[in-house]
Amino acid sequence: MWRDALLVAGKDLRIELRSRVALWQVLPFALLCLVLFAFALGPGEKALRAAAPGLFWLAVLFATVLATERSFSIESGEGTRDGLRLSGLDPAGIFLGKAAALALQLAVLEIVLWAGIEFLFGVRVHVAWLALVASVLATIGLASAGVLYGALSAGLGVRETLLPLLVLPILAPVLLAASRAWAAALTGAVGAGVGWLRILGPFAVVYAVLGVLLYGPLQEAG
Repeated sequence: MWRDALLVAGKDLRIELRSRVALWQVLPFALLCLVLFAFALGPGEKALRAAAPGLFWLAVLFATVLATERSFSIESGEGTRDGLRLSGLDPAGIFLGKAAALALQLAVLEIVLWAGIEFLFGVRVHVAWLALVASVLATIGLASAGVLYGALSAGLGVRETLLPLLVLPILAPVLLAASRAWAAALTGAVGAGVGWLRILGPFAVVYAVLGVLLYGPLQEAG
């Protein structure tokens, strides 16, 4: 399973490195979201700093949907999905590989977006470990749920419009918990932030396990 996961992750990452879709489409879209959010809130420095964690994760959430659609669109060619099913790769390994590739792309995106948040909103993290743990757990949850629901909608002709409707409500707890944990990291309220990690951790574990168990049936259904 782990060998298959490495193969699939390497395949997806090589495709992205060659096509540079994440670089030229997903990342600019997420940065544009931040800029538009800043304009919508106005020049008030206090309001921008208070909203920074939520706007950051909202941009990451939108980017997750785009990156997930991209991850499955590269397999939408005629016979591609059938070839993947017949390749002998473990479905659990395929899920883990696609989720790992998506998580790595999101991690890079988050680094760039946080630099944008610091530049646009003038915020600083006071408890770095809390922000880092929240980011890792949220990224795992976003990637796992994104790949799982991407597989669920991949066989449908309206995938591009159906995926956001399926995945955005599911990811709302990640948006809330990650935003609150980051807000606690900004203010130094460690106790409050740790409480929100108790939501992010189980969410990431549950969807990772569900993906390992259900990706095979979903792949066959597609």
